[in-house]
Amino acid sequence: MYIRKLSLLNFKNIAQADLELAPGINCFTGRNGAGKTNVIDAVWYLAMCKSSLAMTDGQSVRHGEEFFLLNGEYLSDGGRRHETVTCSFKRNGGKTLKRNGKEYERLSEHIGAVPTVIVSPADIFLVSDAADERRKWLNSFISQNDREYLNALIRYNHALAERNRLLKQLRSAAQGDLLEVFDMQLEAHGRVIHAKRAETIEKLGPIVARHYRAISGDREKVELSYRSELNGATFGEVLAAARDRDIANQFTTSGVHRDDMVMRIGGYPLKKYGSQGQQKSFLIALKLAQHAIIAEETGERPILLLDDLFDKLDASRLEALITLVGDGSFGQTVISDCNHARLTSILDNCGARYTLFTVEEGEITEERREA
Repeated sequence: MYIRKLSLLNFKNIAQADLELAPGINCFTGRNGAGKTNVIDAVWYLAMCKSSLAMTDGQSVRHGEEFFLLNGEYLSDGGRRHETVTCSFKRNGGKTLKRNGKEYERLSEHIGAVPTVIVSPADIFLVSDAADERRKWLNSFISQNDREYLNALIRYNHALAERNRLLKQLRSAAQGDLLEVFDMQLEAHGRVIHAKRAETIEKLGPIVARHYRAISGDREKVELSYRSELNGATFGEVLAAARDRDIANQFTTSGVHRDDMVMRIGGYPLKKYGSQGQQKSFLIALKLAQHAIIAEETGERPILLLDDLFDKLDASRLEALITLVGDGSFGQTVISDCNHARLTSILDNCGARYTLFTVEEGEITEERREA
């Protein structure tokens, strides 16, 4: 799937823009703060109903205005299906999302309709931060095209919140029988979550390794695995073993909400032993693997967003990445970078065909388009 036309009104520092994007590589260059990332974020907003950054909807409205409006016109890979998605937000009226003119009752219903994958500097939190960031990414990825998983996740989190509320009220293990109803719910939904996470990470692993080899020049071996208490026991056994501890601590200490996605390079933890370039290369390989799995499962190649492409990557890894995404197999790619000359030089050296836009203080100008 690719976006043919993108319209922005009062979105961050962009007063108004109407862009025609190519089905291949689209590049946005300009100084830091010019608005390049805002274009990337607008595409993400239309896919995921929210910013890719740590920003509220209200913070995405242009200063001095009361609303923003985003509109995207899409074509499926085969050109058989047309889609139009509109997202609007008013400071006093909230957010509205429409697909082909029809408003969603729940925003979650839109997730997966416009498959999109983003690589950004914020991805480093997947390596450097605690496990909840990796779980959050994994949940978002699987939920995009698996409604059963999304529903199980919503119900699991609800049951978890209720169980934790009850734990704060218990005074002794003798009252623990009241937890059984929530244990049954956690076990039922947790089994679904665990199984689908395990399956997804098993698929991701070899694809991540393959793309990492291509980007790094086959310099290091990387691995991806799934750490979960449910790998070696049933959920019922895990909850029973933790019952006394849960009551003492007044919260649920075990379950799939404690799972982790483990990243290794050369057999060692990526966080401790990977350089910045190695970590960035791993994260790009992870996102490209995500792209491949979504394309396989949906029959539509996701839109690939590469924000601040040159961050932490040397020239050899950049050229390998551009060669990888420039062969047409990844479909539409949207790239942002602050160095116009460097980006176009690498694209030209790789023989990539691309459309080039410059961004200056929220104004977007098309400079080059190739058929």
